[in-house]
Amino acid sequence: MIKNLKIWWTLIYVISIVVVNYAFGVLPILPLGEGIVIPSATFLVGLIFVFRDFAQREVKHYVILAMLLAGALSYFLADPTIAIASVTAFLVSEFADWAVYSFTKRPFPQRVLLSSALGTPIDSALFLYMIGFFSVEGVIIMTLVKMVGALVVWSMIRKRMN
Repeated sequence: MIKNLKIWWTLIYVISIVVVNYAFGVLPILPLGEGIVIPSATFLVGLIFVFRDFAQREVKHYVILAMLLAGALSYFLADPTIAIASVTAFLVSEFADWAVYSFTKRPFPQRVLLSSALGTPIDSALFLYMIGFFSVEGVIIMTLVKMVGALVVWSMIRKRMN
């Protein structure tokens, strides 16, 4: 039934943002050593940028409204500080991600990879800074986790297209 609404990926995108934002508020902080720590929810964010790409295929540029909805829901269902940091980081990185996705004329699998490669480090750095856990190591780890998700989906899409 939800498939018929043609917003399946958009719903997944919104729900995943809310779940991850909630997780940042309740999951423990992990020590990396040498006084560096990262939120353990960092390891849950891998597919959100890819979900955005699929959602944009469904709802076009209205995907920004889906992200704002997810931020509003997060504000009430998760820690408001995390929700604000999430929305801010998403807005900045999503516009970079959106620009690559929207304006390059590359095939969809390449746009998924390129848009994630640009948007994920921006999002990671800004989000970790705003919640008080910024470190170069944390940004690298969060970016790598997100890119693993993008690579998995990219590989799946390429196989389906061949």
